[in-house]
Amino acid sequence: MPYKYNDAKRHHFKKHTYALNNYREYNLALKQRGRFDIWISDAIINHWQHDERVDDGTGSSVKYPDTTIEACHYIRLVYKLPLRQAQGFIENLLMKLGMDNLQCPDYTLLSKRLKQLNLMVPRFRKHERPDGKIAAIAINLTGLKRFGKDEWHQEKHKVNAKRSWRKAHFSVDEAHFIQGAVLTDKNTMDDQVASPSLRMSSTSVPVPTKCMIPMRCTKH
Repeated sequence: MPYKYNDAKRHHFKKHTYALNNYREYNLALKQRGRFDIWISDAIINHWQHDERVDDGTGSSVKYPDTTIEACHYIRLVYKLPLRQAQGFIENLLMKLGMDNLQCPDYTLLSKRLKQLNLMVPRFRKHERPDGKIAAIAINLTGLKRFGKDEWHQEKHKVNAKRSWRKAHFSVDEAHFIQGAVLTDKNTMDDQVASPSLRMSSTSVPVPTKCMIPMRCTKH
């Protein structure tokens, strides 16, 4: 290959190595990334359904209280499931928990009861846009390395880099547009620039996130 022709004459930089001693904790942390936990209150489980129903002449009492219907609704919202898939998911969840005596409300019953409770049933369509009154802003930072001479000059003359670091904090909305940017020193965290970044986001013009973010700036 052409780029390998002068490989022996090039300046080779030693690759950084990172010492890792806590292999047990590191391996466990990697496995925990794929874990998900679902916690259901004991008050909801204890009153999940009424096996003994009362018929007073005006109609039988409901088998599933409102708290059960709401719990099924919120589980459905988290995983964005249609009614039939939500019923199968909750039935399997109750079986895994060892609660074979409990049943999930039928998907037709869920639809009727959710309408009676005035709970909004989402359609999960791609063309639907979220509520314009709700704003989601994520704040994150990136490091900017500032130094005098470049790395080639340091490697050739064996001089120190004399570099310093800066932090660029960016606030990005849910449409992946940068709404604000704050440049601070290396000791400033994201929570310390949240207020000025949000104030800047309310008046700034959206800038596409595909713009090039410099990772190194030269000190003049």
